[in-house]
Amino acid sequence: MLKRKFSCLFPKPQDFDPLLIESKTAATVVLMLSSPEEEVLAKACDALYKFASKGDENKATLLGLGAVEQLYKLISHEDPTVRGNAVMVLGIMASNYDVKKLLRELDVTDSLISHLVPEEDVVIHEFATLCLAYLAVEYTTKVQIFERGGLEPLIRLLGSPDPDVQKNSVECIYLLVQDFQSRAAVHELNIIPPLLELLKSEYPVIQLLALKTLEVISKDGEMRIMLGENKGLDCLLTILETDEFSDLHVEALAVLGNCLEDVHTLQLIQQSGGLKKLLSFVRESTIPDIQKNAAKAITKAAYDLENRNILNEEEVEKCLINLLETDNDGVKVAASQAISAMCANLASKRAFGLQGIPQLVQLLSSDNEEVKEAAVAVLVNLTAASPSNASAAAEAEGIEPLLNTLHAQRDGAIANAATVLTNLAMQEPLRVNIQNRGIMSVLAEPLRSTNSQVQSKAAFAVAVFGCDADARTELRSAGGLGPLVKLLHSKNEEVRRNACWAVMTCASDELTAGELCRLGALDVLEEINLSKSRKNNFSEAALEKLLDNNLSQKYSQMGYLSSNNIITDGFYDCGQVSYFK
Repeated sequence: MLKRKFSCLFPKPQDFDPLLIESKTAATVVLMLSSPEEEVLAKACDALYKFASKGDENKATLLGLGAVEQLYKLISHEDPTVRGNAVMVLGIMASNYDVKKLLRELDVTDSLISHLVPEEDVVIHEFATLCLAYLAVEYTTKVQIFERGGLEPLIRLLGSPDPDVQKNSVECIYLLVQDFQSRAAVHELNIIPPLLELLKSEYPVIQLLALKTLEVISKDGEMRIMLGENKGLDCLLTILETDEFSDLHVEALAVLGNCLEDVHTLQLIQQSGGLKKLLSFVRESTIPDIQKNAAKAITKAAYDLENRNILNEEEVEKCLINLLETDNDGVKVAASQAISAMCANLASKRAFGLQGIPQLVQLLSSDNEEVKEAAVAVLVNLTAASPSNASAAAEAEGIEPLLNTLHAQRDGAIANAATVLTNLAMQEPLRVNIQNRGIMSVLAEPLRSTNSQVQSKAAFAVAVFGCDADARTELRSAGGLGPLVKLLHSKNEEVRRNACWAVMTCASDELTAGELCRLGALDVLEEINLSKSRKNNFSEAALEKLLDNNLSQKYSQMGYLSSNNIITDGFYDCGQVSYFK
């Protein structure tokens, strides 16, 4: 068990006879910074340190008195005590925004980095790293510290015996590795061993910063390999297994989540029994951030075929289905996304079909639109080319919630709901069931959407359900033919193709074909078919179907009827347009 000491880190000023100052005498003490006497300089710096420590207002006062410029000169003083005390004052003052701004203008980076050498006193290390940590919040200073060789001494100071130096150094490194240059460089500087050593620290803040740094750098594949080679995975799992470290569980899990992306690393964790422990830990946890991060880690891992197989072997499906039943919407979304990714594994897809579909159907009625969108996206993957899962969705009374989702606020939810319904419609009994619930009247609104994905999926659904005469009548009555014809003008190839397909299906009876012609479908299809880039198989078939169910128009336009065209009452010959004088 790692020992912890829950106490604050605090600075250790040099011992001097106190020189007490107030704001009214601060100006006098600042003037003392120009003294040629080393003892006066040291005492003045010590007094200013105590004054600045009392709050941001005092720091601003010293800034206004010109103390920063004077202190900047003194941090290179030949006397170590003066130098140390000056660094202390600058270090604590650097938390003030305006002080940081001036320090950047003075370009203190080089001077601070030069004080990180082993020969310097630990107090100088402490406050030089503190100052760098404050400055490294800003991007240009990150670049400066990297370009001026600051990363290597900072990593070396992770092994300092002083916890304040460790804390400031790791915090600065954490900020630096947000930039890609520093992330790439730490691989060569062997940063993993000292970071893992910091996980044994007595101070929670140091452990936390070490984990946050590991999380950032472990996004790189080579760093993940180094983490495994240095027994880092075991260390992370130990943290998860230790209740005393519950405040570190979220960050430790985030690092492990990055590691799950690599097949080799995932295999190592599986072989050691760590993956089983990890999934068990997630199942038993009641902390939303842990549950959510675990689901996100599984999602990233599941993008790889071999990883999906490994996760399936460890029955990850049970863990994810369990997460769907939590009270936290963010966890439900993350779990749904992980299930979607795992559906690429057929065994997982079958497992989710047997156990997870009822929970997903329930989520379609959620008041949270993001949850609804995530759940219906999973159902797209589960029901695609899977009659058993499609039947399971219907048996879970999913048809009505899916129809309601066509009215959702998010375009993704609407498009995916239309897709799931068309997946279900591949089975005739389910198609009839859906049709009888009025899907065509519901689809009229998505056809009017400005989102190309919604337009495409809605048009495709019309093509699937429009094979029935009652469905076509319903669409016609709901005013859906007008928006459908407008989609023929779309510049989006998929939207235009699906709209042509839907028109072809709907033109199967004279009433609907006549209405489509009245709305201008015939002219648009003729125009499309004259364009090599816009025409498609469905546009040609749609035009033919329209004419076959409007024979008077066909005879007028083509000058002939096909052998399978049967003239009924109402046919008339309006004469063919003559192109000869």
